[in-house]
Amino acid sequence: MSNVKDTATLAVEDKLISECDSNIGSTDLLNTDLPNINFSQIQAIDIESLIGVNDPRHAPRILVLYGSLRARSFSRLAAEEASRLLRWYGCEVKVFNPSGLPLPDDADSNHPKVQELRELAQWAEGMLWVSPERHGSITSIMKAQIDWIPLALGGVRPTQGKTLAIMQVSGGSQSFNTVNQLRILGRWMRMITIPNQSSIPKAFLEFDENDRMKMSPLYLRVVDVCEELVKFTWLTRGRSAYLTDRYSERVESAAEVSQRANQKSL
Repeated sequence: MSNVKDTATLAVEDKLISECDSNIGSTDLLNTDLPNINFSQIQAIDIESLIGVNDPRHAPRILVLYGSLRARSFSRLAAEEASRLLRWYGCEVKVFNPSGLPLPDDADSNHPKVQELRELAQWAEGMLWVSPERHGSITSIMKAQIDWIPLALGGVRPTQGKTLAIMQVSGGSQSFNTVNQLRILGRWMRMITIPNQSSIPKAFLEFDENDRMKMSPLYLRVVDVCEELVKFTWLTRGRSAYLTDRYSERVESAAEVSQRANQKSL
């Protein structure tokens, strides 16, 4: 039996530790789950420095995608490690399990896994993508998830203006091919991709027998990425509609936007 948790299981866990406000970062439960963190140095997000008076104050909603189905998937382990940090920083986190997701165009969009992914994409206010590097590129599993998220649904762009953080794991030496490609895809999806990123080389050496990431400069970078993602999400989510309001789209109807964004062929 696979030890990969499905989204429903993860959602139950999320509910237990995320049903509180954004300053969750000092609870004993989460502290004990982050053995590599120096709690005298990690800082809760200073929300008041980032938001306006009328901005939303609920916990940022973050969707995490990973790009491997192996029983011991290092992209999944990295995604789970980042999810723990995001929860400490006060986010509501959901992790999508890509097992069972069909290839793009090999099933209808009403397939249950496609619907689950699209609903999560609409729910999220920010995302974290973690992909292995395979043949110098992102995996097909990672790309399939991104391809199933449409640029527009009925004239509404489900990813536009949302924040994005990117990470990669590699079996060999340091590489940035995958994060570079993820950054391009994030721009294509009209997302606000944060400047920081994480690349974990020789990932099989970076996780212990309990599938937890070991303390190293690579772990510190993962912390940095999570912290920056949360800050950018607080900063932009209350004004993302204004930031992405474009003259060219204001002169188009919703139907025209949907037709252009979802054209079947070139």
